[in-house]
Amino acid sequence: MPVALAYAGFVLVGLSAGANGVLLAAQIDDYGVEKATIGITFFTFSAGFMLAGATSGALINRLGTRLALAAGGGAFLAASLYMALRPSFVWFVIVQVLAGYGTGLLESVLNAYLAELPSATTLLNRLHAFFGVGALLGPLLAAWMLESLPWTAVMLALALVSVPLIIGYVATYPRRPLGTHAENEPGDGPKTRLLPTVLRMPVVLLASLFLSVYVGLEIGVGNWGFTFLVEEHGQADLTAGYTVSGYWLGLTLGRFLISPIADRFGVGATGMTFGCLGGVAAAAVLIWVAPVFAVAAIGFVLMGFFLGPLFPTAMAVVPNLTADRLVPTAIGVMNGFSVVGGAALPWLAGAVAQNVGVWTLMPFALILALVQIVVWRMMVSRWR
Repeated sequence: MPVALAYAGFVLVGLSAGANGVLLAAQIDDYGVEKATIGITFFTFSAGFMLAGATSGALINRLGTRLALAAGGGAFLAASLYMALRPSFVWFVIVQVLAGYGTGLLESVLNAYLAELPSATTLLNRLHAFFGVGALLGPLLAAWMLESLPWTAVMLALALVSVPLIIGYVATYPRRPLGTHAENEPGDGPKTRLLPTVLRMPVVLLASLFLSVYVGLEIGVGNWGFTFLVEEHGQADLTAGYTVSGYWLGLTLGRFLISPIADRFGVGATGMTFGCLGGVAAAAVLIWVAPVFAVAAIGFVLMGFFLGPLFPTAMAVVPNLTADRLVPTAIGVMNGFSVVGGAALPWLAGAVAQNVGVWTLMPFALILALVQIVVWRMMVSRWR
C-alpha cells in the first residue's frame, strides 16, 4: 500500500506540472502580465522547492516519514486552495513558495523511502514514470476545464485530489524512516553533519547540476510547448494541449520501456543516458525544422520519450554514491537543486520568446541537451 500511495503522489505532482503549462496562457490573460513577468512564479516556486530539498533529510530524521509526508501534502493542499481563490498577482507569486515546498517535500521523502526498499532501481523508475502519467493527464484536464471554467477551478480540483492522499500517508506510512540513518537520534553528531557532508561530495554536486539542467529542459518544453504550437504552428488550444500531452506520454513510456530494453541488450546506465541525450538533441532539431505540424507533434513525443529515463536513472545511482545514512539528504539536495534549473531555464526561455520569438524554444532545448552530455561525462568520470 505505501508503494502504491507513493505512485499516486507522483501522479498528483505530474498533474500539477502538466496542467501548469496550459494554465500559463489563462493566467497571463487574467492578470494582464507578460510571459517574462509570469515567469517570476518559476523562481518563487523553486525557492520553496529548494528549501524542501535542503530540509527533507532532517525532517525525515526528526519527524519520521509519516509526518514529513503529511507536512508536504498539507503545504500543497493549502497553496492550491489559496490559488483557487484567485489572489492578487503579488500573492499569487508569493504562494508559489508554499506550493514549491509542499511539492519538493513530497518528492524528496517518497524518493528517499523507495530508495531504501528492495529493487529500488525498478521502484524509482516506476515512481517517476507515474509522474509522467500525471503530466500526461494534466494538460488534458486543464484544457478540458478551461473550455467552460476559469483557471482557478483547476487549482481547486488539484487540492481536492490531494486530500485522500494525505489521509493515506498518515494511515499507512511508518512513523520512523527505514535504513541505518533512522538509528540516529535527534541531536546526535552524524545527523547534524549530513547536509555539509553531502555538499562536499563532487559527484553529488555534478549529479545535482545534471538534474538542474534536465528539469529546466523538461519543464521549459512542457510549459512553453503549448505556446510554441499555438503561435508557430497556428494550432487551436485543444489541439496544442493534446500535443503537449503527447510529450508527457512519450516521457512516461520512456520511463517504462527504455531501461528494460537497455538491460536486455546489456547497456548500462552510462550508455543508456548518452543514447537518450542524443535522442533528445535529435528530437529538438526535428521540431525546429519541421515543415508541418504533424512532424513537430511526432518530435514532441520523441523528445519526451528520450527524456524519460534521465531523472530516475540519476536518482537510482545515489545509494551507490553515498553511505546509507546520507542517502535521504543526498536525494533531497539533488531534488532541491534540480528546481533551480526548473525555474531559471523556463523563465529564460520565456524571456527569450517574449523578445525574440517563441521559435527559439527548440534551439534552446538543443543547447541544454548538449550541456547535459558534457555534465554527465564529467559525472561518470568522477564516478569511475
